[in-house]
Amino acid sequence: MSTALITGASSGIGKAFAQQLAAQNTNLVLVARSQEKLYQITKELQENYQIHIEVIVKDLTEPHAAQAVFDIIQAKELTIDLLINNAGFGDYGDFASSDGEKQVKIVQLNILALVDLTHKFLPLMRQRQSGSIINVSSITAFQPMPYLSVYAASKAFIVSFSQALWAENRPYGIRVIVTCPGPIETNFFAQANFPPRLAGSSEQMFTSEEVVQQTLKALGNSQPAVVIGDVKTQIRTLLARIVPRKILLNMLARSFKS
Repeated sequence: MSTALITGASSGIGKAFAQQLAAQNTNLVLVARSQEKLYQITKELQENYQIHIEVIVKDLTEPHAAQAVFDIIQAKELTIDLLINNAGFGDYGDFASSDGEKQVKIVQLNILALVDLTHKFLPLMRQRQSGSIINVSSITAFQPMPYLSVYAASKAFIVSFSQALWAENRPYGIRVIVTCPGPIETNFFAQANFPPRLAGSSEQMFTSEEVVQQTLKALGNSQPAVVIGDVKTQIRTLLARIVPRKILLNMLARSFKS
């Protein structure tokens, strides 16, 4: 049986990955801050599936957190066949008047923890010449986002980083994909302190389960990236690359200003 490590596994997309992989007879290592939620998910999954689940309660914004996770897995002599870097969060608002510590934590979780975990597990995958990595980004990665500046920039980093790794690791039999969901039915908007007017969306809202299904399918096809959203979302993602930057930024600033 293969084993998947999932960060941010206590809710949303991370939890959906755990559920779908468990149904595919995959052992799991679940990482998140909430011990209560992780143990509840573990209980539910083990009642339905004959798999082994390890729980690691860890805040990945803490110093040396990725090393601690890696050391635990090595001590238990587990082989990670699929690394899913899902943990991340955002914060709505004007950057200059925002909580500076919170902005730094976004970078620590969305970028530094992802890079650190990838760098620890990828060499082991290369030695075996097998393995897969899924990095969770967002459609916000395809344009600068006024009032969501650090989050969108962090997601842009993930897209660039992941696609570079896809090219570097193909000769080793390792699959790397970045998934970029559009609006999803999660608690992201509430956690990011979006104003009610902006929390809604004219695009079709996808479920976490749909995001996971499409991502795993794209991974199976060895795609470097997948954008998940309705036709309107797909068009906006393409237009963001060709609309003159000054026009685009002014439009986005008007749309996202509270």
